[in-house]
Amino acid sequence: MSKHIFVTGGVVSSLGKGLTSASIGMLLEQRGLSVRMQKLDPYINVDPGTMSPYQHGEVYVLDDGSETDLDLGHYERFTNSPLNRDSNYTTGQIYQSVINKERRGEYLGQTVQVIPHITNEIKAALAKPAGEDVDVVITEIGGTVGDIESQPFLEAIRQFSLDVGKQNCLYIHLTLVPYLKAAAELKTKPTQHSVGRLREIGVQPDILICRTERSLTHEECAKIALFCNVPVEAVIEEKDKDFSVYEVPISLVEHGLDELIVRKLNLSAGDLDLENWRDLLHRLRNPEYEISIAVVGKYAEHRDAYKSIYEALDHAGVAHRAQIRIQRVHSEAVEREGAERLLAGIDGLLVPGGFGERGIEGKVEAIRFARERGIPYLGICLGMQCAVIEFGRNVVGLAGANSTEFDKDNPHPVICLLDEQKTITDKGGTMRLGAQPARLALGSKAARCYQAEEISERHRHRYEFNNAYRQQYGANGMQVTGTSPDGLLVEVVEIPDHPWFVAVQFHPEFKSQPTAPQPLFAGFIGAAVTRHSARTERPHEVETQ
Repeated sequence: MSKHIFVTGGVVSSLGKGLTSASIGMLLEQRGLSVRMQKLDPYINVDPGTMSPYQHGEVYVLDDGSETDLDLGHYERFTNSPLNRDSNYTTGQIYQSVINKERRGEYLGQTVQVIPHITNEIKAALAKPAGEDVDVVITEIGGTVGDIESQPFLEAIRQFSLDVGKQNCLYIHLTLVPYLKAAAELKTKPTQHSVGRLREIGVQPDILICRTERSLTHEECAKIALFCNVPVEAVIEEKDKDFSVYEVPISLVEHGLDELIVRKLNLSAGDLDLENWRDLLHRLRNPEYEISIAVVGKYAEHRDAYKSIYEALDHAGVAHRAQIRIQRVHSEAVEREGAERLLAGIDGLLVPGGFGERGIEGKVEAIRFARERGIPYLGICLGMQCAVIEFGRNVVGLAGANSTEFDKDNPHPVICLLDEQKTITDKGGTMRLGAQPARLALGSKAARCYQAEEISERHRHRYEFNNAYRQQYGANGMQVTGTSPDGLLVEVVEIPDHPWFVAVQFHPEFKSQPTAPQPLFAGFIGAAVTRHSARTERPHEVETQ
């Protein structure tokens, strides 16, 4: 039988349950165990697909087209756990399923209630990742203990241990131990209250992971253990990491977490092998270059909106022994102040995906700046569409070229809506989503990066390159170097005469890992390193290209 680990959070939100869960998964995998990851979110939205990035961060897309919480990105970056639509459930999905069953008469006229019907549906979701080939299922419970919306999930995980046996379940509670500067003390009382709320529900944590900015003394650990009813060895310090999130697993190992989990769940685990991970951290700490990459987007000030982009850049930096200095540039600021002022001195430009007209002209101006100066450019989804718009206006000579998303009556709709999208009015889950195959042109930059001519990448968009303009673009120097297998949809465009100008309709950032950087990101950062080195040797010549 699969063992189950439930990770809850208390005191405040944004403690890093996703990172901690992913780190636990990685450590167990490195001990030879098969792991599955899962996240339950208490919000009523059916999925994160229509939620604002300002509130929720990026929408993370899986191979099967599921639009999920950004924490699933942590799971894929840290572990090899296969993820699908059963890896992320929301309150909205749970209630929708129960209501659909009630409408079909499956409850035979019963009064449908939170207990047992909602909690039974949650327990069914908890059981789906388990199987004969799965040693451990790690389930992160979103939200904070004490929130009203989290209560059905906490009740479900309480019941779950009765169904499968307490010996097959482990409860880990992530909590905050704040430091009060005025008193010069770490305060354990918030943790005591948080655990108290869990125990009122009937959940006794087996392990406490304490987020803190200062190291815990043995006396403080002993106090937490006494008042929270756990052994002192089960109080695990997780001190804030100033350098990199990839330090978290090492820190947890140093405090014995993996051994504690293996022992408490009676797992047949091998020895821990973290050589690759330690090498990763060594490379991060000892870069040979410092590279400046500008990311121009409409959510530049909100780090989580482009979380996977930033992580993929760091992964590629590790591969090239380069420290990536990311300049987060708001596209509307480019409209106001100009690309020359905001982008001078960069080694590479990336324009990420997005929706809506706000800030589009700033992105177009930034792309023109990079194209004309030979600055390496990587465009992703909307970043490809903006590159097509810019090239059409300024090179092909298509005055007013635009996307029908922004101007449905523009004279040259070089980006237009997919035919199958024209009759769709619902917003959630109705785009071209998930893994799609593509063919790359032999000898193209993209093919050289992937070392392959057939690839599969994840999509999330409605609009496409208008094939009516394909020949004009090719004649003027922008080549289509990647298409769908039938050749009808444009997936990659490049400018061969440019040092490195590649734009893709898909989202390569979703398939990058710290120990296996995504090929396009690796190629992009490699080109930025080359530019940086050339600028160092002959700065005037490179800057005036």
